[in-house]
Amino acid sequence: MTITRELLIGGKSVPPRSGRTTADLNPYTGQPYATVAAAGPEDVTLAVDAAQAAFDDWAALSPFARRAIFLKAADLLQERGEQAAALMAGEVGGTRPWALFNVGLAANMLREAAAAITAPRGDVLAAQEEGALGLAVREPVGVVAAFSPWNAPLILGVRSVAAALAAGNTVVMKPSEDAPIACGLFVADVLAEAGLPAGVLNVVTNDPADAAGVAEALIADPRVRAVNFTGSTEVGRIIGTHAARHLKPAMLELGGKNAIIVLDDADLDYAVDAATFGVFMNAGQICMSGDRVLVHESLAGEFTARFAAKVAALPAGDPAEPTTVIGPLVSAAAARRVAALVSDAVAKGATVVTGGGEPVGAVHPATVLTGVPADADLYYGEGFGPICVIDTFATDEEAVTKANDTDHGLTAGIITENGTHGLRVARRLRTGIVHVGDQSVADEPQAPFGGFKSSGYGRFGGRWGIEAFTNTRWITLATQHAHYPF
Repeated sequence: MTITRELLIGGKSVPPRSGRTTADLNPYTGQPYATVAAAGPEDVTLAVDAAQAAFDDWAALSPFARRAIFLKAADLLQERGEQAAALMAGEVGGTRPWALFNVGLAANMLREAAAAITAPRGDVLAAQEEGALGLAVREPVGVVAAFSPWNAPLILGVRSVAAALAAGNTVVMKPSEDAPIACGLFVADVLAEAGLPAGVLNVVTNDPADAAGVAEALIADPRVRAVNFTGSTEVGRIIGTHAARHLKPAMLELGGKNAIIVLDDADLDYAVDAATFGVFMNAGQICMSGDRVLVHESLAGEFTARFAAKVAALPAGDPAEPTTVIGPLVSAAAARRVAALVSDAVAKGATVVTGGGEPVGAVHPATVLTGVPADADLYYGEGFGPICVIDTFATDEEAVTKANDTDHGLTAGIITENGTHGLRVARRLRTGIVHVGDQSVADEPQAPFGGFKSSGYGRFGGRWGIEAFTNTRWITLATQHAHYPF
């Protein structure tokens, strides 16, 4: 029996005005996992109505009361780990280790948001006038539009709302059509059970065919004062354009074309293990996944052989099996897209070291390529699947040049046993994040997370997330009467 969910508006389950629904498919079986409401622009207006009505009371609530809600939600989320694992397996094909990682990090994001609620915020300014006090005060902006993606549904679902809510805003959330429960309704359920007042977080699900209209209606509503979106660069450009048209700040965390650089002083065993994790965790469906492994030429032969052998042995298939590493992609169409990238690269001269071939449903073999030419679609295009390219370099300069040869700039990993060497290389990479002594995939709730160039702008995490969803006001207090020229 499939799950059925309606919209969440004003703390209640509400059917869409049209009465329409849409199917949420299990990518491994291809069968419906859930049926959710298919909202239209008129439902967006109702959700914003509810968020606006709840704003004043939520913003005025004691910071200590708000903090208690977030801390309770973090505990509740961790208690529901097995439920979350089953949900992610059924909705997006997530393996159990990946799901439990989502639970743990999302819970810590809620705890970090709780800490930020009562952290010092604002500044006392030096004043030009004698006897005056100047303050820079950060205040919530109002209603925030949050767009959450499917690939790390609990992590990114929580991240899309946590800082905004912690800052005293209310939110209308539009989760991905591929994970409307895991990255939307489930997150809202946990927060509601923890005591989040009705209307503070509203969730609007939709049919994929209606996504553009729903998104545009949400951003265009004059009561929505800020936007955040995590997803592809292509869609991010559209969201950013809509936000700019209405003069609303937008935080955009978009795609990556990330490099893992193996320097000549790397420990080979560690490099192989790190790169395998950085490329193939969640079947490569992470914005931070390593699309490219750049290896110093002195290590390239041995690294490639060991890496290919490890990758070829990764268990693939049913995400419900606890040993599965390479589960299904989010859809059979996504698997075919990856297969097309491989076919195009091979047709233009690339070599398949391991993997390749046709996907089975939504499961694509873990694939490693070498010799991918610049005219192949994969050379500059984001793989976003269980696929990577190995390339070599002779000098640090060449490694930096190749790593920076992309329109994206999200993250990178540098595998080295020499931290100062790694730091010298890291300082020259044009990315928002670099991990020295580690691969490209890492996220911590207190750190500034975001990219550069076509990977977006703005930063989630810690005080940076709070700043993104608050308005800085200058307030002065005159402690004595001023003198005027007339």
